Amino acid sequence: MEKQNITVPIEFILTGVTHRPELQLPLLGVFLIIYTLTVMGNMGMVILTKLDSCLHTPMYYFIRHLAFIDLGNSTVIYPKMMVNFVVDQNTISYYACATQMAFFIMFIISELFILSAMAYDRYVAICNPLLYNVIMSQRCCHALVGIPYLYSTFQALMITSKIFTMTFCGSNVISHFYCDDVPMLLMLCSNTLDIELLIISFSAFNLISSLLVVLVSYMLILLAICQIRSAEGRKKAFSTCSSHLTVVVVFYGTLFFMYLQPKSNHSFETDKLASVFYTLVIPMFNPLIYSFRNKEVKSAFQRVFKNLCKLSM
Repeated sequence: MEKQNITVPIEFILTGVTHRPELQLPLLGVFLIIYTLTVMGNMGMVILTKLDSCLHTPMYYFIRHLAFIDLGNSTVIYPKMMVNFVVDQNTISYYACATQMAFFIMFIISELFILSAMAYDRYVAICNPLLYNVIMSQRCCHALVGIPYLYSTFQALMITSKIFTMTFCGSNVISHFYCDDVPMLLMLCSNTLDIELLIISFSAFNLISSLLVVLVSYMLILLAICQIRSAEGRKKAFSTCSSHLTVVVVFYGTLFFMYLQPKSNHSFETDKLASVFYTLVIPMFNPLIYSFRNKEVKSAFQRVFKNLCKLSM
């Protein structure tokens, strides 16, 4: 094999979700249903929070961006993966792999900090309700969303460019169903210590800093709720953040399961299951969590639906 072919592979082979051929079509059907629900749910949340004026509040502004991130995260991975269920060889081109990795890193980091911004929003709403509109101004909301996008884009481009400017050698098989940074490191010939330390450092910072904001916000929220005398008041205050708390517990729980499991139990198979969960299952559940138990979303949906029916008549 020529050196040029080793340095710049034409394509990579993804091992996929399973090696068992008899499971390919059943899994394709399952993933197709889940992805369809994910697209409909998150797209619906984006459109609904944009069209209905009653949902033009900071909380739904963050929910709209969370839905956009979930939609992007799933779309970057699953259409390609589902196509590969029905072809003989599960391949992805060199540049498509780099693009997929960059967008995946950007979306997953953005989600961490959007969730922490939402926790801060709930803290202000419960602990400083009289100053809520002043603190959570339009400029503040734009900063809490814009900065994570810029930071995650910078980090995604840096990590992706470092990996894809290194020398690849040996097998071009990626032990995953999408182009992730950790499996890609195993395919590099050059010394990967620097990029490994970079990935570990940024991952630890992203996870710990965003979780710290969430934990501090909810500790202050809990203290504020405990000071409310009436049971009805405590119930109402808790209900305003119950949906977000559910999303946070599921999302961070999956990440901690993936990164903190013992080395003896750690394998790429468990990584694949965890990846399926936080890249497809959680994005499907998020709009359901924010809509089924939310009277404002239900009312907004009814208003938008009625207005569309009037326009079509």
